[in-house]
Amino acid sequence: MFVLGVDPGVSRCGYGCISSDGISSDGPGSIGSLNGRGRGRGELSVVAMGVVTTPAPDELPSRLAALDAELRRLLAELRPDAVAVERLFFQANARTAMSVGQASGLVLAAASAAGAQVVQYTPNEVKQAVAGYGAAPKEQMQRMVQAQLRLPAKPEPADVADALALALCHLAMAPLQARIRAASGSGVAR
Repeated sequence: MFVLGVDPGVSRCGYGCISSDGISSDGPGSIGSLNGRGRGRGELSVVAMGVVTTPAPDELPSRLAALDAELRRLLAELRPDAVAVERLFFQANARTAMSVGQASGLVLAAASAAGAQVVQYTPNEVKQAVAGYGAAPKEQMQRMVQAQLRLPAKPEPADVADALALALCHLAMAPLQARIRAASGSGVAR
């Protein structure tokens, strides 16, 4: 399974694509398992990671168009099975919330148009799934992402770490979501 995590933003949009073979050879409590509490996610490998940036002096419509074009290029190149996007649930700064919301909308639409399963997770859900603690600080999240993906260094910048964490979160949550869908007879995950 290929999962593309996206941390949306107009200025900086982080992305990270992870491949999982879906079969864990690790026992409970190991890096490959779901925080030691369930079935493993299998062998994980980073397929791609980076940040899409748009020039601050450009007008918003131009920046959104550039972001959309780059997202569509990434989706066509990576062809993920699922795209995990951060769900915006609270933002003190209205201007920031608007721009993140616009970028998030682009990601959701582009991923859906590409035929990928689209899921959203709140920051607390991501932290709980990846670090085992819903209020984990950024530094701890970066270290957990580094450990789970066996990266030689912490993923930088934070946008990339957040995107990889979103992908890891979905890989941890997907088996449960599939069981819920099967039990309810619904094809809708979230």
